[in-house]
Amino acid sequence: MKDTAKHQGLRNQLVAVLEQKGITDKNVLEAIKKIPRHLFLNSSFEDYAYQDKAFPIGAGQTISQPYTVAFQSQLLEVQKDHKILEIGTGSGYQTAVLCTMGAKVYSVERQNELFKTTSLLLPKLNIRPKHLSFGDGYKGLPNYAPFDSIIVTAGAPIIPKPLMAQLKVGGRLVIPLGEEHQIMTMLIRKNETQFEKHEFGEFRFVPLLENKN
Repeated sequence: MKDTAKHQGLRNQLVAVLEQKGITDKNVLEAIKKIPRHLFLNSSFEDYAYQDKAFPIGAGQTISQPYTVAFQSQLLEVQKDHKILEIGTGSGYQTAVLCTMGAKVYSVERQNELFKTTSLLLPKLNIRPKHLSFGDGYKGLPNYAPFDSIIVTAGAPIIPKPLMAQLKVGGRLVIPLGEEHQIMTMLIRKNETQFEKHEFGEFRFVPLLENKN
């Protein structure tokens, strides 16, 4: 679990790349500067950990490209103590970014292998989400709702209705929508029944699968 000055230098370079690509949220950039992304990857990828690329993490899943993590995090407009539901814990890197930004994170992962690995890894890095669970992301976490915001880290063919129901009025739901290619989509809940929709161009994600594995 080594994090060296060299790693820090690489993180600083990554942050510069993200700024060039248009990430402006200082809290997002600070979190990415702090978090040892190489520890979330298989050690054989360590040399590439701070490139702006996605990598496989097991169970057919990937750790998202840092730009994508930063972009989604920036859309959420995270405030300290915001209660955030994350669908797709994966490697835990996005979870770590949100926790480092001061959010209270409730995260759901449907791949048991990833759930176990990440549950062990995060405390070692002193990253403490409020709740990690193994389950079906399509259902969200009704017992902990409502949430200030919801982030989905896998491509979804539709916006799951339970997630819309678990969002506070004024809250933001950020989800990559689509089958082959996804359009980054944000819904802002205006009132009990109305949502305002914004689209932010194409991204690529692994699919959001229903039911747990």
